[in-house]
Amino acid sequence: MFFYGTFTLPIEVQPGASLELPVVFTPHADVDYTGVITLKSTAEDSTLSIDLSGTGVPKGSAVPALGVTPATLNFGSVTVGSSASLQATLTASNAAVTISSDASTSSEFVLSGLTLPATIAAGKSIAVTIQFTPNASGAASGQAGFTSNATSSPTVEQLTGTGVAQSSNYVSLSWTAASGSPVGYNVFRGNAKAGPFEQINTALDASTSYTDDTVVAGTTYYYVTTAVNAAGAESAYSNVAEAVVTN
Repeated sequence: MFFYGTFTLPIEVQPGASLELPVVFTPHADVDYTGVITLKSTAEDSTLSIDLSGTGVPKGSAVPALGVTPATLNFGSVTVGSSASLQATLTASNAAVTISSDASTSSEFVLSGLTLPATIAAGKSIAVTIQFTPNASGAASGQAGFTSNATSSPTVEQLTGTGVAQSSNYVSLSWTAASGSPVGYNVFRGNAKAGPFEQINTALDASTSYTDDTVVAGTTYYYVTTAVNAAGAESAYSNVAEAVVTN
């Protein structure tokens, strides 16, 4: 059951001001409830309807919660026309959580890896991959939302990245996925086959490709990658790849 808070009607709201309307939900049974609040006023749209919904659970039952880590995915700088992928982890606590839908607020960020509806057992986690493909140079941001039966649904992941214009010189890299279910890769570059190598990606990349657009014509570069697992452990360097940037 839904109940209004305490008000003395009529109420006058001054221009530019706002009014909070407390609503109390008191379920009488272990079922889904829906309701509507209808407010009538002297405004041009004189009738305002607010849809309500809630689910009753047995007293003492564990209330499902859904968390996402990290809270923000930062894709760093990505060349316009190319893509970078990162993974987020969704974790259910208290009780099983069923995710019914997911969505991104920006077309530059695309979600994949979830077959919906997806149920996560209490204490378990699943991974979701988010790909950033900038449409233009400059900062980009968005949100990934996961609608479920958990409290405070939808669960929201903040997304940020920066699109950079592709230079006339670049090196495109690709590699075979490592064994052991890595969550992403780091890319390193050096000027000698034996190193030393410096990391050039700004964020862990879940894909198996990378575009280096910071190269200089007439220079030879050497690249290696490492794989990183869910626990944060990083592998040794891969085989060395050589790239000659022509004029």
